[in-house]
Amino acid sequence: MNIIRTVLWIAITAILVAFIAMNWSKVPVNFWPLDDGNYIHFEWPVGVVALLFFGLGMLPVWLYLRAVRWRLNRRIATLENSLRASSMPSMAAPAHEAAPAPTLDPTPEV
Repeated sequence: MNIIRTVLWIAITAILVAFIAMNWSKVPVNFWPLDDGNYIHFEWPVGVVALLFFGLGMLPVWLYLRAVRWRLNRRIATLENSLRASSMPSMAAPAHEAAPAPTLDPTPEV
């Protein structure tokens, strides 16, 4: 399974590097409108812009999946602890009754 994951990551990296290499020309990016009708203007390579916005789009999904994984791990741990507690013998009830201790009579018999 690790070999498949490694090959997949190598293929994705090669595709991204090829995309950035083929699209290295700079493009204007109008980032934020100003009061006078102009924009904050950047000139970035197309590949960098694409990777930046791909990462920004993937961030909420990644955070959601991390939260789901964290919640499920907590739930599994809670269920395992409850199973472990229910399978242990109870310490409240002893297995057998102890014999009552003999009482001492303060008056001696003659």
